[in-house]
Amino acid sequence: MAMSSAERATAPRRPGPRRGVSPAGPEPSLGTLVGEVGADLSRLVRDEIELAKAELKEETAKAAKAGSLLGGAGYAGHLALLLGSLTVVFALSYLMPAACAALTVTVLWAVAGAVMYAAGRRRMREVHMKPEQTVETLKEDARWARHLKS
Repeated sequence: MAMSSAERATAPRRPGPRRGVSPAGPEPSLGTLVGEVGADLSRLVRDEIELAKAELKEETAKAAKAGSLLGGAGYAGHLALLLGSLTVVFALSYLMPAACAALTVTVLWAVAGAVMYAAGRRRMREVHMKPEQTVETLKEDARWARHLKS
């Protein structure tokens, strides 16, 4: 079964045989060791980039959903104000002065708009564009690299 890029990025790597060294042979040369470290670092950077891409894609999807809710709220509010307000004002004008009817309708639509705004804002707060897992693994990599120096 094929793994997705996100699964590949988080899957543990199995160490393979070291290049340039036979099992019973002499110690590897400095050039071989430097080459292996370079290849490992290159693979590590590629894996970190893939993890960051996966996290950002997930957060972008959340932001798109929240944004579409806010856009839908604006569009629905606009249509409701234009089409429904006039009808309600005329209906209420039979019970009260037309100015009071218009003010009542305006207040009702303001409350509806505030509720939709609050729901969209609450959803937008759930979006975190900082790739948390990537930052954590980069910190672990830095600790690992510092440990090698000492």
